[in-house]
Amino acid sequence: MSKPPNSLPSSLFEDLFQKPLTPLDLLPSQTKLEKLLDLVLTGLPAGPSQVTDPLKRLTEALKGVDTKDLNVVVFGGGTGLSTIIGGDSQNKDWPQKPFSGLKEIFPNTRAIVCVTDDGGSTGELLKDLPIIGLGDLRHVLLSSLRKEIVQESYNLREEQCLRLVESLSSLFNFRFDLKPASFDELIGLTGVDSTTVPEHLLDELALLGRMFFEDPRFVSVLSRPQCLGNLFIAAAIFKQTENGSVPEPEAIRKGVNHIARLIGARKDSVLPCTTTPCRLKLMYSNGVMITGENKSAHARRGYPVDQTFVEYAGVANILGEVLAAIAAADIFIFAPGSLYTSIIPILQVPGMVQAILSNKAAVKILVANIWAQTGETDISSEDTSRRYYVSDLIKAYHRNIPGGVRELFQVVMLLGLQDIPGSIIQNYAVEGKTPIYLDRDNILKMGFIPVEANIFSQEVLDVGSLKHDPGAFAQAVQTIWAGKKYICAENSNGILGETPALSGRSLNNGELPCRRFAYVFEKLRSLKIDNIEIVADIFWRHQDISPRHLQLLDGLELIDVEEWKRCQEWDNVFSFYDPEDRFIKIRRDLVEDVERFEIAFLVALGQSLLGNYAQEKQIIPLELDGDDLGRVYQIILRTEDETDCYFSRDELEQYLNLVRMNRSKSQKNVFFRVLNGGEGFTPPGMLFGLIYAWYLDNKFASHIEYKMGISRMPVSNLVPEQVKTLARRNATTVFFRETVFK
Repeated sequence: MSKPPNSLPSSLFEDLFQKPLTPLDLLPSQTKLEKLLDLVLTGLPAGPSQVTDPLKRLTEALKGVDTKDLNVVVFGGGTGLSTIIGGDSQNKDWPQKPFSGLKEIFPNTRAIVCVTDDGGSTGELLKDLPIIGLGDLRHVLLSSLRKEIVQESYNLREEQCLRLVESLSSLFNFRFDLKPASFDELIGLTGVDSTTVPEHLLDELALLGRMFFEDPRFVSVLSRPQCLGNLFIAAAIFKQTENGSVPEPEAIRKGVNHIARLIGARKDSVLPCTTTPCRLKLMYSNGVMITGENKSAHARRGYPVDQTFVEYAGVANILGEVLAAIAAADIFIFAPGSLYTSIIPILQVPGMVQAILSNKAAVKILVANIWAQTGETDISSEDTSRRYYVSDLIKAYHRNIPGGVRELFQVVMLLGLQDIPGSIIQNYAVEGKTPIYLDRDNILKMGFIPVEANIFSQEVLDVGSLKHDPGAFAQAVQTIWAGKKYICAENSNGILGETPALSGRSLNNGELPCRRFAYVFEKLRSLKIDNIEIVADIFWRHQDISPRHLQLLDGLELIDVEEWKRCQEWDNVFSFYDPEDRFIKIRRDLVEDVERFEIAFLVALGQSLLGNYAQEKQIIPLELDGDDLGRVYQIILRTEDETDCYFSRDELEQYLNLVRMNRSKSQKNVFFRVLNGGEGFTPPGMLFGLIYAWYLDNKFASHIEYKMGISRMPVSNLVPEQVKTLARRNATTVFFRETVFK
């Protein structure tokens, strides 16, 4: 018996595509490719046999195309990648239907996974271990397990195989907060029935599990909230690594493959995009730059992201297996997921884009997200007042991917919303979710092929949710492959704007997060601080804070409410830095509220960078003929030899100028500002602390957010003061980005 073809017979297309009027014209979709997808995903239209028979033959041919020898490479992270590979393995219902998706129709599927994740259990691991982010690798590894491999590895019947998958899901997704006494106790806490897990597999997992309790590298790890699956992967990697060393690339590959073998996934089916520890940096259109994927996911800056960078703890390394997979790929898929935290960091790995572009023959598909993501794709960089379109998504990719997106993909696939009940869209709108809208004409002008398809789960839709369906998605990719030479025209040089350089996105001067955390922790221990863990966690959440920012700090003192004597004339911030004893003072009751304590600490830490810069601060009444005109706020600076300050004298004076303190013409060490009548005023020291906290997280200083909000507004040249204010606000942001946070 001959095997099915891997493309469609020409005669089918000649019959259905070359005539002026064909049965395909009865299908409502706009393009030929979308009509083919309708046939496969939705089924035949009603009609007489002379109309439906040719469509039936075409549908059967499309579904019968042989794809088992095709090489598919999928790029992405977390949920989006996991879903299309084999279903979302973190979903509690996933074990009921674990064998679907790309891995079933395209057995030679490889996932190239983003490793900049630093939240949740992954972030807790990074505090102690010199390693890449493991959470998304775990997520995709589970989704990649194959029924045939599981059955063959452990000699299981189908029902036993499903029970094992359910147990693996429970084990690898199990999270705990308190340190267990032993591995046996830890396994007991998961609630997994050990009779569903083959003895050999249990023994292998136990070998890894004992490392958590016996290997000195894991001593601190178990004291933090963890995910058991991440620990298994970490143990498998560090089993190949000498104590005290950063894992070599091959140790990471072997460790991931060891877990893949145990759970029934193919060797090298899941690969990290880089084996070098790295972290994400995002710069918003107002000039603020923040560090950390988890932080970026929760940031609500109110400005669109403009630029994305990846900072590596050394030279970025790509596994040879990744480059080999890319060179051999027949199909590339850029999975749905967070715009700035899944695809872009992968494509910023040096050499990744060049490798993809070198493969001229592969079909290349970008899958657009269903929903706009708050903090990422809810604001257009071109017009912050309008909704977000697919073309905005493509422009963001083009801006942030080395060399841009020309020839990086041909087809832009998205879930068709025309068949989704309006009630479901409205329900999501109540939750604050809005779709990313298709602007077909703009995408065509860019040189890409827009494709709407019913790649959603009808089963999930029936209960009021809208998600990608792994099986439908895989069939859609199979259909695109089958008709590629008739439908997928070459990518044209559409209207995309200036092409970015192929380099310059990667920063190789980063530090290992665990080493920074250890240094900060030890530094805090040397200070007089009772709340070390709380303060250390603040430094972890805000990785832009340099450990050098502690250089003028000797300790932290909590002051009882009744003993709080500081004047609150200018503010209601219950913290300050005292340059006399070099202590941060915080009102004791703030410790009871984690967020209020964090704000108070950051404001005072910011103030500490100014040190003892002021010899004297004065408020001088301003009168004329007996009338009270206001006050003069005056600062007399110490001499440079007497000053203990984080900044140079030039940098200090630059800051004072930015906050409208005027230098005296007769005395260079005197700065002043005239305050009219009852005009409100924030002294430079307190203002510095507030801007410091605002830069790190704008929810910490709404007062400063209000001041900086002018950069969102159209500024008229008819009002010169507006232009000056905007320039001063922008210069202040640059000062904090480049001088304060380096």
